Amino acid sequence: MTVTPLKKRDQGQNTPVYNGPIFDSDSHIQELNFSMMAKYLPEKYHEDWLIQSKYDDAGEYSLFLGKHKVENTEFADGVVFPPGKLKEWLAAVAQGKEMDVRIPIQPDMYTLKGRVQKLDEFGVESCLLFPGVMVSTFGWLYVFGLQKGSWAGPCAALHAYNHFILDEWTFNYKDRVYPTPILALWDLDWAVNEAKWLIQNGCRAVTLPMGPGMDGRAPADSYYDPLWSVLNEAGVLITYHVGDASFLHHVVRQWGEEPLRNRRKGQSAWQWMWTFSEIPVMMTLSSYVYANFFARFPKLRMASVENGAEWLPRFLHKMDKMRGMARAGYWSHGQLKERPSAIFNRHCFAVAYPEDDVKKIVDEIGTTAPILMGSDYPHPEGVARPRDFVAEALTGLTDEQIEQIMYSNGRRMMPKSGA
Repeated sequence: MTVTPLKKRDQGQNTPVYNGPIFDSDSHIQELNFSMMAKYLPEKYHEDWLIQSKYDDAGEYSLFLGKHKVENTEFADGVVFPPGKLKEWLAAVAQGKEMDVRIPIQPDMYTLKGRVQKLDEFGVESCLLFPGVMVSTFGWLYVFGLQKGSWAGPCAALHAYNHFILDEWTFNYKDRVYPTPILALWDLDWAVNEAKWLIQNGCRAVTLPMGPGMDGRAPADSYYDPLWSVLNEAGVLITYHVGDASFLHHVVRQWGEEPLRNRRKGQSAWQWMWTFSEIPVMMTLSSYVYANFFARFPKLRMASVENGAEWLPRFLHKMDKMRGMARAGYWSHGQLKERPSAIFNRHCFAVAYPEDDVKKIVDEIGTTAPILMGSDYPHPEGVARPRDFVAEALTGLTDEQIEQIMYSNGRRMMPKSGA
């Protein structure tokens, strides 16, 4: 892949121009129909834990976990919304127009070879690659695991999906594509063994559901140190992608609502505001920082993905302030020796939304260090092409700041193998 150097903006030009390399910190697999899960999941788990995409009794194409319908999916029979077209579609809907902009799933959405060719076309050096529709199953696997009192089935389903990723995408394709297999804190022995298997097969990054561990433990509780030690030794990136915050379901019910409805068509505005995205990720990341996690595991880095970044200034300020408020309080792993914001900016990252006012964020926190770009490709919510992120989100920043967000911060977060 050949990339051109950073191109200076013309005098008086408001829209920034960037022609340098890109590290895309948010891209996705587009699963075709989950038929592969029957191959990877042992048959004894099929009745309760097989993930499938199929038509329900009402004729709606839906995602199922065993016999339970999870939610309607965004695609049917190999048709999806095109990348970066959500705003256009919503504008048409607001005007009362009938607009079916769906397109057939393209090879670059579901094959490694096609994706690498697309990266070359886009000028993307490397990308993090997250599950697609599989993200929707986190909450259901957790809820049904609790109901059934066993984590064997949910863990088997996660391993089956991880095995599919390994076979079809690898866990690190030439330091260009970094798929993120799934871990969870549901069963420590399973998590440790799964982490070892992932690392043995070249894994560089994993994704976990946001929230606490099991049995009233924070994820940074010493109980989980065997897992973090394995990941720390290998320098694996830990990511938290937006998804259902199952640990807040009891809170939703206390406010008279029901969780786990079809998110886009049934979730209330209150749930969108308080139990989705930035609130769960702030709770999760601050728990790690306050527990002195990164002093114990200095090689580990964490990234918040598809939760935006507008929460960063207030979050960092308040973490520092609450450290002072708790100076005589309880510290599970000893008081911090430096400001929480400094720890966060050294070890943690957040992918900004294209609609975020990134210049304002940078001005308020005084650095670009924790900020990443992400295209969300091939999903419709993001940008059609990764380079479009510059014009949409980075106006007003210097060339150096743009380069850091578009490339250097991601490369620092995910050094090349052997670097």
